Amino acid sequence: MEIILKQDVNNLGYADDLVKVKDGYARNYLIPQGYAELATPAKKKMLAETLKQRAFKAEKIRKDAEAIAAQLEGVVVTIATKASEKGTIFGSVTSIAVAEALKEQHNIDIDRRKIVMHEDHIKELGEYTALVNLHKEFNKVALKLNVVAEQE
Repeated sequence: MEIILKQDVNNLGYADDLVKVKDGYARNYLIPQGYAELATPAKKKMLAETLKQRAFKAEKIRKDAEAIAAQLEGVVVTIATKASEKGTIFGSVTSIAVAEALKEQHNIDIDRRKIVMHEDHIKELGEYTALVNLHKEFNKVALKLNVVAEQE
């Protein structure tokens, strides 16, 4: 019997896979538990259309990520913050501050959760590197950060 999986099932397949299983396994376990549905011709067509649309969306997301990666090449973000005479920052610089500075200085809008810094918080003045994880298919893009004292 052919079924379409609604969710991942161990040792069988992943969500939206079309698989063949024994009739009893499908009727007595997979379908009643909500793990699968019977693969009728209409549902197969719906599945094919859904997969086609999902592939189109994934390709668009990948192209957008590549465009942002090209914009980020060689970009240096300067973050001005209050600091002591010794170079210690009052507070810290986080990925939120980096995302806001990137938007303000270069008009590039990136979600703060995609920005990964080696340290959780930067607490001293200096030059740092943050990695921007734009897409799972290609490497993280390095973003140079320059933390300077705020001029009064």
